[in-house]
Amino acid sequence: MAKHLHLDVTGGIAGDMFLSAMLSACPELRGAMLDDLRAAGVLEHVTLSIDTVREKGFAAVRVKVTTASDAPPTSQWRDIRAFIDGSGLDAPVKARALAIFALLAEAEATCHGVAPDDVHFHEIADWDSLADIIGAASVIDRAGVEGWSVSALPVGSGRVKTRHGIVPVPAPATAELLIGFEMFTDAGKGERITPTGAAILRHLAPVQHLVGPRGRLSATGTGAGQRQMEGIANILRVLVFEDGTRAPETVSLIRFEVDDMTPEEIAVSLDRLRLTDGVLDAGYATAFGKKGRAQFAVTITVRTDATAALIEACFAETSTIGLRVQTVARHVLPRRADVGLTRTKTVERPKGATRKAESDDLTGVPTLQARRNLARAAEAEHD
Repeated sequence: MAKHLHLDVTGGIAGDMFLSAMLSACPELRGAMLDDLRAAGVLEHVTLSIDTVREKGFAAVRVKVTTASDAPPTSQWRDIRAFIDGSGLDAPVKARALAIFALLAEAEATCHGVAPDDVHFHEIADWDSLADIIGAASVIDRAGVEGWSVSALPVGSGRVKTRHGIVPVPAPATAELLIGFEMFTDAGKGERITPTGAAILRHLAPVQHLVGPRGRLSATGTGAGQRQMEGIANILRVLVFEDGTRAPETVSLIRFEVDDMTPEEIAVSLDRLRLTDGVLDAGYATAFGKKGRAQFAVTITVRTDATAALIEACFAETSTIGLRVQTVARHVLPRRADVGLTRTKTVERPKGATRKAESDDLTGVPTLQARRNLARAAEAEHD
């Protein structure tokens, strides 16, 4: 069964709130998460409490991390990276933890105009952030989720005190990480989304549903934050959907137009771009652009983790000087390849399977009618 998790951001999202909501919705992940924190060496320096509480009348799980007074500082990104790299974490969990921290480092570096390695994580306490992010990496990796989505995000209001002085909410690094997300203003005051919560969201790359996803709801979970807010429950809710169909995956669409390439040149360029790692599809349509010029409107679908590399490839392989990137949901039906004299592809559709012969296996057959007959025979062979 495919599993899709939706984050309903009511009060806000922080690292500990994400852990709280996930452990409420998926309590079976608790043991593995504690094992991962122990393998990373984090539990030597923090105390973790996981309690059931009531937040504005709602039952919720609250995870609280308390750092030991004698815990050594690890404030620079290079130190934190070395610590995680040298830990006993399983490779997938380690990779996710490093990826989330790297997003934080890049956002801070952008805001302060320094290299990521030189970033000091002033606004996130060292060991509790390690616990939050490694814990988040653990539950994300072990939840077996095929897709994520999130509601619109509350902006918050007012100002927050930082090492660099008083700054407006959302804080600069948080705002950098939330570029592209739909946000709204409600009555809640103060910081609603922390830098750690924003980095976790950016890592998940969720599809954003302003109303909510559709599907069969199988479980819910509620996580409580540490702060009390007037008139709003400071909670993060997780909705777990399970279904026989595949959950949507998040992909990037890269679009651009060129009017100074020949058809032969664009065909070669697209052939080369299709060979780039992470590319799922690539094509173009013809249109007319400015000054009545004929142009090629190119659209490329790529995995989100390969987007940056594909952007560079587009600039290298085509004459475009600008492009647009959009994150979208991609729904894919289950399929399998059947081997025979002529290969076929079987696709599982809601009202029954369909089959289609691979056209590459028909190219050597003369006449259209003979190719059609062979295709029908191959498709019927696996009925």
